Amino acid sequence: MTEMPPMKQVDKVVWEIPASYRKGMNVPARIYATEKLLKEMDEGVFRQVTNVACLPGIQKYSYCMPDGHWGYGFPIGGVAAFDVDTGVISPGGIGFDINCGMRLVTTNLTLKQVQPKLKELIDTFFKTVPAGVGSKGFVKATDRQFDEIMTAGSQWCVDNGMGWKADIQRTEGHGKIDWADPSKVSDKARKRGMNQLGTLGSGNHYLEVQFASASNIFDEETAKAFGIALPDQIVVMVHCGSRGFGHQIGTDYLSVFARSMEKYGISTEDRELACAPFASNEGQEYYKAMACAANMAFANRQVILHRIREGFSKVFSQSAEALEMNLVYDVAHNIAKVEEHIVDGKRKKVVVHRKGSTRAFPPGHPELDSLYQKSGQPVIIGGSMETGSFLLTGTEKAMQDTFGTTAHGSGRTMSRAAARRQVHGGNLQKDMEKRGIYVRAVSMPGLAEEAGIAYKNINEVVETLAIAGISKPVVQLKPIGNVKG
Repeated sequence: MTEMPPMKQVDKVVWEIPASYRKGMNVPARIYATEKLLKEMDEGVFRQVTNVACLPGIQKYSYCMPDGHWGYGFPIGGVAAFDVDTGVISPGGIGFDINCGMRLVTTNLTLKQVQPKLKELIDTFFKTVPAGVGSKGFVKATDRQFDEIMTAGSQWCVDNGMGWKADIQRTEGHGKIDWADPSKVSDKARKRGMNQLGTLGSGNHYLEVQFASASNIFDEETAKAFGIALPDQIVVMVHCGSRGFGHQIGTDYLSVFARSMEKYGISTEDRELACAPFASNEGQEYYKAMACAANMAFANRQVILHRIREGFSKVFSQSAEALEMNLVYDVAHNIAKVEEHIVDGKRKKVVVHRKGSTRAFPPGHPELDSLYQKSGQPVIIGGSMETGSFLLTGTEKAMQDTFGTTAHGSGRTMSRAAARRQVHGGNLQKDMEKRGIYVRAVSMPGLAEEAGIAYKNINEVVETLAIAGISKPVVQLKPIGNVKG
């Protein structure tokens, strides 16, 4: 059984570990969870969320969302904001897969129309959207083009015939981070990233065909505004990021920060929390390189969307426009951004680290496109391939309580090795097909790692978010087909 630190319950699903818990904590730590989810969290989560609370310049609290589990440096599900002048930036608070994120696409097809052609559809995507470790995409960018991808993000894809103008509006930050600087990216990172556009990668990344039944729509008006209005409507969800490109950037700058921490008088109990002052040369160089990886990830998901539209057009003999294959939203969940938030009653600039957590801005937020001013920002919560996912919206409560942040998925309760010991990938694939979910995977052991039993109950995670008021459920989405790395 997990040994928990002393904590008090400050709200129905909010638990606080006091700053007095251990020497060096600058702020308390807060964990969002029901009692059941709290008991499921491993000891590493409590250690990591309190380690983060010791970092210089941290504001208000160190947070862990209900999908939280042990990660590198920060827990996955971790959130922390740092003063731009006195705080730090840490690759461990962003993740190696920079701008790993979610993308959701609607169609005007129904479950009844898609089921007869489901296998053909998934088999098509298995061929056209490369998955697995080291997979390479069909976009062969030159050095100059890759510079453009690093700085322009999704816009480069749209300009080169791989997207619609409306896709830009429907992507966080319009699919581009302005402060990207390719000169801060190593040659090794560049080489790893150049041929990976349009690829899923491995692990928990996927391309999933889903449907929204009428009984699983919780907010009809918002669902309709997002393009989900038909009974058993088919949608497609994508989960992936910057692949080896972001991983190499993270690796490069962890080494830089490990060497420079002494110079700035910074020490951490966990070497995985290597960091640098955000305002330092090292901190700014990483921030600019991180933005390059984030832009590449936006472009990666945009290319995959292009392939999805091509696949549906081929299988259903209609254009993507006729099939109304509109992007609902694309949101990042491994990133750091400078944002303005209220801290101690004053508006100030902070660098918000989100590591396996999602921005959840409310209606009327100035950073949101006009499309989402009334509804608030769409929030995509990915579940396991057996259980389904959710679409939610951001709230004002999230702005007040969690720096405009919510969860990103269901979160693991079991290690990949443990899942492989308990589940046989081939048997799981057959069992899922019997239950109406057709899966293609590069690796059967890899498929076993992603079995539903390895994940928390997504309904309980989303219920926690709703009780806390940091995001509002719109619709639950059930899987029928999946491509796994």
